[in-house]
Amino acid sequence: MKHLIILGDGMADWHVPSLGDKTLLQYADTPAMDWLARNGRCGLLKTIPDGFHPGSEVANSSIMGYDQHVVYEGRGPLEAASIGVELEEGDLALRCNLVCIEGDIIKNHSCGRLETEEGDVLIRYLNEHLANDRVHFYTGVQYRHLLVIKGGNKHLKCTPPHDVPLQTWRDKVPSADTCAEDSTLPFEGKQREVLSPAETADLLCDLIRRSQELLPLHELNKERAREGKDMASSIWPWGGGYRPQMVPLTERFPQIRRGSVITAVDLIRGIGHYAGLRVINVPGATGLYDTNFEGKAQAAIEALRSGDDFVYLHVEASDEAGHDGSVPLKLQTIEDLDHRLIQPILHAFEMTDDLAIALLPDHPTPCELRTHTAEPIPFAIYYPGIEPDSVQTFDEDAAREGAYGLIEGDEFIKLFMTDPPLTLPVREGVDTLDNQ
Repeated sequence: MKHLIILGDGMADWHVPSLGDKTLLQYADTPAMDWLARNGRCGLLKTIPDGFHPGSEVANSSIMGYDQHVVYEGRGPLEAASIGVELEEGDLALRCNLVCIEGDIIKNHSCGRLETEEGDVLIRYLNEHLANDRVHFYTGVQYRHLLVIKGGNKHLKCTPPHDVPLQTWRDKVPSADTCAEDSTLPFEGKQREVLSPAETADLLCDLIRRSQELLPLHELNKERAREGKDMASSIWPWGGGYRPQMVPLTERFPQIRRGSVITAVDLIRGIGHYAGLRVINVPGATGLYDTNFEGKAQAAIEALRSGDDFVYLHVEASDEAGHDGSVPLKLQTIEDLDHRLIQPILHAFEMTDDLAIALLPDHPTPCELRTHTAEPIPFAIYYPGIEPDSVQTFDEDAAREGAYGLIEGDEFIKLFMTDPPLTLPVREGVDTLDNQ
């Protein structure tokens, strides 16, 4: 049996008074999601282990069954892998946002939707003025870039910029984590010079300060300002770590002879790389509301038909809408995921093929809060012949009544990857999307 995970990043939310106290999943028109819930089995999944920040790197690798206490190294190394930067021993890789800062305030974490081509110009500019034998910047996607510090120390306190929109930035710059339980470094004594946590934090703060002097002077930023767009006025490093030790999914699950990941986000590409999955790039996949939903659906269909046993199909749009705090936009992204991606996949396989499908978000991104939370998320699993539970709709409340209950850790991936008895008969009179 082949396996497909459809991941709507940040899709879960809180109850919204303006929507009649419904969540966005409850309010949105989602016939395909509801079909999977009604004809499959549902439950709640705790994707954020206790003590970990509710980031997408934690949630998505947890969904794949990786123990965060063993593999967690932050976003930086994952995004390094996704753009082909091979980390050497002693390299500290940090996610490096280009952000918009106005005065003392972090206006936004994304410079008002910076294009990748613009980001590349500014990253090259920063390398010209700030890079040296220890420091180097690498271009990623849009506002999401990479900073590598040779001999840097990962024991830092860093604030993700999307967690603090419209807040002051000066008290949120990187600092040494003096409370780190394990202050040892795997390469200590081998690297010619290893910085202390305090020295690493000081270096990062200096780079932030110097970037704020340099970036507003660049003609690209001046042009953005003339056009009324937000400037990329500062770097913001966070999510640092070393190369993670992850056993590929192909070694953990023999039924996965070849697998792939489909995403517009560097972070998820990096997880897929270390998980042993090939990365499928889809033209027009942006990570935003205007992403190529149809192209991603077709890429998944073609991958499964051409020999892939496992596909991790990730869509970022709802998460970005949640960070923007836009209920209408997030509703649109949820309905687009349902109508333009899930429905074509279900119709392509006619819900009778040898395919198991799991549908879930990675974490909630409530529009009210505009950042991630750690509450358990709803999930649905469908395959031909599964005995459905009583759940009729795909949403946060309905999933509480699902047959799987509340699970965590690697329970989800083990549950999903255990091939069901294929001798179970498909129920007579199973409904289809066409008779909703």
